[in-house]
Order: sequence, then C-alpha cells, then structure tokens
Amino acid sequence: MPSGYKIINPFVGEQKQQVKEVTTAFYKKYYNDTSTRRLILGSSPARRGTAVTGIPFEDAKHLQSETGIFIDKFYVNKSSSGFLYDVMKEYGGCKKFYTDFYMNFVCPLGIVRINAKGNEVNCNYYENKKLQETLYSFIISAIRSQINFGIDTSVCYCIGSGENYAFLSKVNSEYNFFNTIIPLEHPRFIMQYNSKRKDVFMEKYINALCS
Repeated sequence: MPSGYKIINPFVGEQKQQVKEVTTAFYKKYYNDTSTRRLILGSSPARRGTAVTGIPFEDAKHLQSETGIFIDKFYVNKSSSGFLYDVMKEYGGCKKFYTDFYMNFVCPLGIVRINAKGNEVNCNYYENKKLQETLYSFIISAIRSQINFGIDTSVCYCIGSGENYAFLSKVNSEYNFFNTIIPLEHPRFIMQYNSKRKDVFMEKYINALCS
C-alpha cells in the first residue's frame, strides 16, 4: 500500500475467530444453496462496518438479530445498513433478497488513511490514482472470484452513482464482466443529505432490483 494507507482485513487479527463464527452462521443461513444471484457492488467496506464484521453492508446490530451472535465492541447500527434493510423488507424480506442477490464491494477489503493527527479514517479505493493503481489487479481478481460464485452477469447494481460507478464502468468496458451496470445512490448519501426523500430513493432501488 502507498505510504499513509492501510488495509483492514476482518479475517486476521484479534477478531478473526468471532468474524469466522459470524460469517459462517450468516452464509449458511442465506447462501447454502446453488441458486444463481445478481451482484450488488459497493466501493469498499467501512472500517467499523464490513471491515469488522466480514459481511457486506451488515452492521453488528443487524447481524446479532439475524445470527444471534453478539459482536463485542462494535455494536453500532449504521444508517447505510438501516436503509438497505428497509429496502430488503420492501423487496420481500431478507430471505427473498439474499436468495436473489449477492452483495459485496469492488474492493472487498477495508482501507484506511492515516490523517495528520495520526488517526485512521475511512477512505475508498478511488481516493487517489496511486492507491487505485496499487489495488487494481486485486480488484479485478476479486470481481472475477465473485462472478465465479454463480453470478448472473446480465446486470450488476453499483452502490455509489459517482466515482464507484465511473470506475466500475471503465473496468467493465475492458473486461466485459456484465451486460449492463445500474447505478444506485449510496445509502449514506441518501440518509445524510436526502433523508426527507428516503421513500423516493427506496422506490428507485426497488424498481431497479425488480426490473
């Protein structure tokens, strides 16, 4: 990694056993089959979200309710996963949603930047050109691996209609992973800046996922 950046991998370190238990319980509950699913890709995991739990877009509070496993020290409910849970409920519930979709990230490992005060802050793989170049081959490999899970490549839903969508579209034009990519606004953007229009964005999500 370039100087000042660090990868967060939930499957190594002091939390790895707990992460293994949580991910095993979750994936056995929702993915223990051979169904073909469509792919939903965010940019990269948040350092106190998926980068800790190991499960895309799932925070600790929701995971406890879904798996019965308490994630110590990280019991935080995030607005992004809260919005997506509302979308799942509207779609027909978690079971139906996860039967039809697989969620992950363009860069499936978390990235943090060390700021001037020495603190770790969230960042995305597209933050600067050098970081993007460093992670490029890993990103391509990760997308290929996820497609090999048994993904319907006719469409990919991109969470993040700005830089994440632009990068994924560029990659797709070179590698032809998907027939089409549909951009969707990031839940954090919706809840932080457009919460009063939440229903409008939820309808957009549902219409896209049901098309």
